[in-house]
Amino acid sequence: MKAIETTVDRPMEQVESDVRRLLAEEGFGVLTEIDVAATLRAKIGVDRPPLRILGACNPTLAHRALEHDPSLSLLLPCNVVLEQVEGGTRVAAVDPVELLGGASQRSGDSADADELAVLAEDAGARLRRVVERLGPQ
Repeated sequence: MKAIETTVDRPMEQVESDVRRLLAEEGFGVLTEIDVAATLRAKIGVDRPPLRILGACNPTLAHRALEHDPSLSLLLPCNVVLEQVEGGTRVAAVDPVELLGGASQRSGDSADADELAVLAEDAGARLRRVVERLGPQ
């Protein structure tokens, strides 16, 4: 899957704080958090480098999308992944254009498809700005 991503030379805790702040500046709140490394350790005894999934949602964009097609709730919230890697922290965000592209093409109404494409572009641009403002790619 195509992602919007970067790797920055900073500790994961610092990057997560920056990601949360930048998401808020773009109108997103974090609805869910999954500490994948801690869950795997607790459930199956596997140790892995830190990996956290933040479920980010822009309520205005989500509402507009759901008005067109309630089944789009299957794609919400937008996942933003932070992973400790050699050399720093990798941040990857889902690309809403890719996710909603298929849904907008299936819409029988071209006006609905156009509106979904606009919403996907808007959400994607916001997530791209978050990632770009973190640092070099």
